[in-house]
Amino acid sequence: MNISIKSLILPVMFIFLYGSGFVFTAFGLENSSPMAFLALRFFIAFFILLVIAIILKVQWPKNINEFFHISIAGLLTVGVFSIGVFLSLSFGISASLAALIIALQPIIVTFLAVRLLGEKFNIKIILGLLLGVFGVAFVVSSKAGGSDTQILGIIFSVVALLGLSFGNIYQKKYCSNMNLYSGGAIQTLASTILVAPLLMFYENIHITFNGDFIIALLYMSVGVSIGALSFLYIMIEKGEVSKVSSIFYLVPVSAAIVGYFVLDSSFDIYIFIGIVFVLLSIVLINWKEKKNISK
Repeated sequence: MNISIKSLILPVMFIFLYGSGFVFTAFGLENSSPMAFLALRFFIAFFILLVIAIILKVQWPKNINEFFHISIAGLLTVGVFSIGVFLSLSFGISASLAALIIALQPIIVTFLAVRLLGEKFNIKIILGLLLGVFGVAFVVSSKAGGSDTQILGIIFSVVALLGLSFGNIYQKKYCSNMNLYSGGAIQTLASTILVAPLLMFYENIHITFNGDFIIALLYMSVGVSIGALSFLYIMIEKGEVSKVSSIFYLVPVSAAIVGYFVLDSSFDIYIFIGIVFVLLSIVLINWKEKKNISK
């Protein structure tokens, strides 16, 4: 029983922090342009991780090849993902809808695992993938409304989804043994550099430094960029990336619950129906994995 409870601590903490990150992003964007918010978030996280790495005298990459792999994984998992989410929310997509699109991540990773690792489908995983796709497609089709702004928001959410999916695969293959502090510093610095051109050429920078913005900035810098990503990397290191990715189906639930309390969001019936379908999907996918293990 104790082992079971301990095994749930990291996934539960990750789901809460990552899901609520969508809400605090929307919270912060009420007082800042997206790339300005993101650049500050990445730099604060980089500075904190760098100080911790220096104080603890942790191991840094041994060669340029390791440094390169850690940077690429960070650019995908942290940089591309975050840019996609921030731009998506800035175009008016709700936090719950963005989180639900990102919840397709297990499906993308499963297909990548089949291609790269030679895993085979069975009827349960196929049905689970179809349910997940249907759940997200149902919400997206009901919410898009055909407006250019909504469509752009959905496109950027898909960009975030692809960055996260490919980034997790890359992290597992090349960076599973990286130190969380030195590796995290490298990845947040690389992501800061990635944001810089967008910050200079894409947007009109504006920031209102009030209490709401500072709370959102600190939460995203420490709680998500350091806390949630550390939990994710630990889980990737200890387990199969396809299995770890399945918990992303629960991220929209966390976003919806936190959004209800922080942003006074309502529990939209379409979001609720989408969540039901993706939860059924994860049950079927995990059922398949347990069956294989028992064999």
